[in-house]
Amino acid sequence: MTRVLVVDDEPQIVRGLRTNLVARGYVVDTAADGETALDLAARHRPDVVIVDLGLPGIDGVEVIRGLRTWTAVPIIVLSAREQESEKVDALDAGADDYVTKPFGMGELLARVRASERRAVTPDAEEAVVRTKAFTVDLAAKKVIGGDETAVRLTPTEWHLVEILVRHPGKLVSQRQLLQEVWGPRYEEETNYLRVYMAQIRRKLEPEPARPRYFITEPGMGYRFEPGE
Repeated sequence: MTRVLVVDDEPQIVRGLRTNLVARGYVVDTAADGETALDLAARHRPDVVIVDLGLPGIDGVEVIRGLRTWTAVPIIVLSAREQESEKVDALDAGADDYVTKPFGMGELLARVRASERRAVTPDAEEAVVRTKAFTVDLAAKKVIGGDETAVRLTPTEWHLVEILVRHPGKLVSQRQLLQEVWGPRYEEETNYLRVYMAQIRRKLEPEPARPRYFITEPGMGYRFEPGE
């Protein structure tokens, strides 16, 4: 059974999440502060974590950073904080998704299910990711187009594609992409991303002006959606 750790200091939200998750067959642990959350995660090894940012003691971002020192468990942020900078900080710390309060229970449960599916993606070094338009062979570091011919990507284009494809369905922040591809000094150079993502779309998207695989989340980052 899938185990979910809910970390929130609002009892009403915790009760609602527990009730809905248990009714759908999940095992649920709850914590009202960051210290308890990290302890429970270490002892019970959850399959998905739902965490608020505004926690007493250790805040949600620090909880995420703490988890990311030893686990790749899917982490969904559930927070009333709406400022872009706070969302980016949570994503940079290692969160996989961000849901703003107030939220719809149906949407949140759908995101939990999506996190479960992504968590069982094959090992990245062995994965071959196929879409209707192209195939990405991560081990061989190559892309094959729909007509079975190799798509020539520059080293920078490949690096961006590789990072996004290794995190299917997950939002990868602009800052993370810039740091990993160009280095820490370039984390504000978002124009680099716009230029290179446009080139990647011209090479891989069936309709570059209407991308279906490499999706922009305005002001936040990019997401690879493999589709069916």
